[in-house]
Order: sequence, then C-alpha cells, then structure tokens
Amino acid sequence: MPEVPILMPQLGESIAEATVIRFNVKVGDQVIADQEVIEVETNKATMGVTTLCQGTVQELLVEEGVSYPVGTVLGLLDVTEEEVERTGVQENNSQSPPDSSEEESPEEPRAHFATPEGGAHEPRAVEPSIRGLAVPAGMKGAHYLSPRMKARMDELGLRAADISAIVGSGAGGRVTVEDLEQFLEYIDSWPHSQASPMRLSVADSMRRSWTRPLASVGRPVALDTLLSYRRSLDPKPPLTIFLLRAFGKALAEEPATAGYLIGEKIVHPRALDIGVAVQVEDGVLVPVLRNVDGRTIEELMDEYQALIRRARERRVPEENTGGGIATVTNFGTFGLMWGTPIPLPSETLILGMGAGKKKPSWSEDEGAFIPVTEADLVLTFDHRVVDGGGAGMLLNRLNELLQEPDSL
Repeated sequence: MPEVPILMPQLGESIAEATVIRFNVKVGDQVIADQEVIEVETNKATMGVTTLCQGTVQELLVEEGVSYPVGTVLGLLDVTEEEVERTGVQENNSQSPPDSSEEESPEEPRAHFATPEGGAHEPRAVEPSIRGLAVPAGMKGAHYLSPRMKARMDELGLRAADISAIVGSGAGGRVTVEDLEQFLEYIDSWPHSQASPMRLSVADSMRRSWTRPLASVGRPVALDTLLSYRRSLDPKPPLTIFLLRAFGKALAEEPATAGYLIGEKIVHPRALDIGVAVQVEDGVLVPVLRNVDGRTIEELMDEYQALIRRARERRVPEENTGGGIATVTNFGTFGLMWGTPIPLPSETLILGMGAGKKKPSWSEDEGAFIPVTEADLVLTFDHRVVDGGGAGMLLNRLNELLQEPDSL
C-alpha cells in the first residue's frame, strides 16, 4: 500500500522551523483530506499541519516539544492506490528526521563564530537541524529563534543582540540551542567582568530606542558671534546652555517636530522639557530642565549647573528625572567632531554638538578667506514623527538663533 508523508509545511516567508506541541491523532487512526493532525508552534503563532488525502496513520516520526525544519517528514499515511490517483499526491521518498546518534558526515556544515583575531573557532561539530533541504541564499532563517531557543535564552537572561556573534548551523543560518551552548562553552574562559547596574540600564534604554526608525542629519554652525557674546558675560554660561535654550525656542516655533507617535495620533507635550546628557562613571545620566522654551539663559544657568553637579554625584532630584521630549549632548567636550547620538526611548529627538575648530571661510565683503570657528550640529530623530526636511529646517533655525545669542 502506498505511503504518503505528512510534511512540516512552510508556515511563513521567514519561518525556518516549528516546534511540535501536540498530536491530534495516533497510529492506526483513519483521517480524511485536510484534517488537522499535528499542532506546531512558530515564533509567531500556533498552527495546524493537515493531511493531503485520506488514509490511515501508519507512523508518527517526531516528538512533542522538539523543533523540526520545514520539509521534515512528521509522519506517514497508508493510502490506497485509488486515493493517490484521485488526489495526485506524491508517495514518500523522503528521509525521516535525523537520529542524533548518527555519525557526522565530513561534509556537514559546522557552527562557527568570529574570534577576536578574526578567524573561526571550531571546538566541536554541531549537528545541523536540516539535511538535504535546500537553504535559500538569502539566509531567511538566520534571525528566527525557535521556541526552544527562546526558552533557553530566557533561562540564561540573554537577548537576541547578545548572540549576534554566533553564525548558526541551522536552516538558513539559524542559531540553534546547540550552537549557543557551544559558544558559551568557548567564551567561558575569557576574561570578563560583571556589567554594572548603570551599564545595564543604558544598554536596556538603547535597545528599546533602536526599535524605532532613527535617522540623523547634521550641519556646521559658526560659533564666533556666540563665543564673543559669551566672553562679555560674567559669569560665563557653558556653551551647552545656549544650545539648550536655542533648541527649546526652535521647538516652540515648530511644535510639529516635538511629539510622540502613539497609535495613529501624534501626541504633543504640554511643556518643552529638555534633558542634558552627563557622562558619569560607566554610563550616562540625563537630568531634565523644565519649560526650557519659556526661560532665559540667566534663569536656566543656576539650575543647569546644580543638575550637572548632582548628576555627577548620581543624585538627580526626582522632579528632574524623565518626562523630556528631547536631549542635548555636547560630545565636543571629548574632542569629537561628529557623532550620531541616540535619543532615549521616551524621547523623539537628541541634539549633539561637536568640538569647535578654526576653518577657512570665504568672505564676500573682504574678498578673501578668513578664519571661522565652526562646530557640527547633529540631530537624531524618530523618523516616524519627523522627516529629513523637517529636521533640516529645525537645524537651520537653530543655526540662526545661535547667531543672535543676545536674543536667547
């Protein structure tokens, strides 16, 4: 009597495998065409595997709780010649799921991962989860994490980004549990240190921020007028305060750039509260100044300096924590000319300024090149809320405001 396979179907474009979670039939049961006989789970949903024709369940070749790649023969049906002819189904000519006790073929791929020297380390072979099945060149399965893999990562407290160094041996480059265990064994003897709570907090914030489409634009700004005006003041405000005030004023003039996308609404803040990034040991703190658009440089300066001092002591007052729409960061204090800062998950924008540098600039009035102090402004933004053109106009307005520091 002909045998017809029950195959693991392609359950989605990016799905490389699924986990068997339940059998709805047993050996000897009679089934009809399109009957759901096995339930499987992917990283997206629970689905049913159905039969192609009617027949009798001859054998179930897989186990519950185990993941199998697309194309695996999950079971066999005994069918009649008439049913094969009527439905046009193909008889079984596939291999059953590989036995883990099988010896590894020299041609089988092995898991490997990058080493600090740029080579590949292969302490032992890892059985691939797929045999004789075509793997697309586009590595569709490389980012797929099976339920079993997710469970193991949860046990270890790992996230997807933590295993990005591993090149998987599974279907389409998928990283398997065996690959993960091999990798952890390999790095076990490496020098390491425990990440501080501050470092873990920054890592979590940046991970959540990167779930949004972020983009950056930049432009140079001449600082000579601002520096000259600052020298006339006593005490002299830090450059960051001028940047903070100009940012608040520009956002108040163009409130469409200051908002959060929530569902199908853009929600605008009731006040323009802007944070200042302060480098501390092993991390960054962002104390927030409230109502920046409605306060002068003089009104902001005392609070700004007190907040910077308390941030370095890691004692930011609760009323100055969170709730900002944007952040200002002066990475020029580290001698950096340019960067692409990332806004906090609760913010839409972050404005950075690089180090000032003397550059030749052509003067039409003098008909010659003259030295000008310039620094680059960089604005990173949530592209769902702001487009490149809007971000560019915001930067241009900031430049105009910084050329008139006495108006701030």
